[in-house]
Amino acid sequence: MSAPPAGGAVARRRGDVVFRGIARAAATLIVLTLAGVAIFLTLEGMPALTASAAQLGQDNIVLYVWPLLFGTILAAVIALIVAAPLSIGLALVISHYAPRRAARPIGYAIDLLAAVPSVVYGLWGIQFFGPRLVPAYEWLEEHLGFLPFFEGPASSTGRTILTASLVLAIMALPIITAICREIFAQTPRLEQEAALALGATRWEMIRMTVFPYSRSGIVSATMLGLGRALGETMAVAMVLSATGVVSFNLISSVNPSTIAANVALKFPEASGVQVNILIFSGLVLFLVTFLVNFVGRWIGARGHVKGAR
Repeated sequence: MSAPPAGGAVARRRGDVVFRGIARAAATLIVLTLAGVAIFLTLEGMPALTASAAQLGQDNIVLYVWPLLFGTILAAVIALIVAAPLSIGLALVISHYAPRRAARPIGYAIDLLAAVPSVVYGLWGIQFFGPRLVPAYEWLEEHLGFLPFFEGPASSTGRTILTASLVLAIMALPIITAICREIFAQTPRLEQEAALALGATRWEMIRMTVFPYSRSGIVSATMLGLGRALGETMAVAMVLSATGVVSFNLISSVNPSTIAANVALKFPEASGVQVNILIFSGLVLFLVTFLVNFVGRWIGARGHVKGAR
């Protein structure tokens, strides 16, 4: 006869059952909340499809949303181009280059950037950062004005789409850095030591072991940072001098707006169908952000499955 299970084992199994139930309930609640938000945005945004040109300011809803979507994607992509290399470099410094006594404070300082409210970033961007970029914008117009990105005229206040993108890059940096740092630290130690034992330098070891192991995680972290930049509201609304145009000029005062900033600025005074129009643009942003985060999570999960094989 087999011995009866110990009381501690039964208690642990009960704890596992309770924890599993709580986790499933939390996951279900999150999914239901997400579905509720999607249903609300869809139902409230549908009247915008039949809005008149006088209410939209454009011939149809597509022409109204397109400049906002263009500005949203442009600002987020520029932010990602700046933030991703910096974040990967910082994560490598913290995980492989800096001494342990220095790495931990650096990591804490980077993580604290995520706790700074977006309004503070907006105030910093409009009062300090933007004006100090004006000489750089004038230099870009003078020397690289033949490119459509820097054709000018350069803004005299620094409130440009490029300034807003750089502020977004700083806001996305702690998210990408934190994820990359954890992924780099999980690289198998034996593989790193084997590369060093074969005579590889530290950088060669990182290229041969850390980057291949962390490729999917880096992509996932970058996509999550992109989702953060896409949904930012107040910092962009405060920094950007938006005129609602479609333009690749990054240093001019004539800038495309973003969906989130447009909703934040116009919603307090909106009424009637105008509210439905803003909600419809929010639905578009919801779908884009959801798609970006879904792709990032999918790539990360795919990388974990391959690593487990």
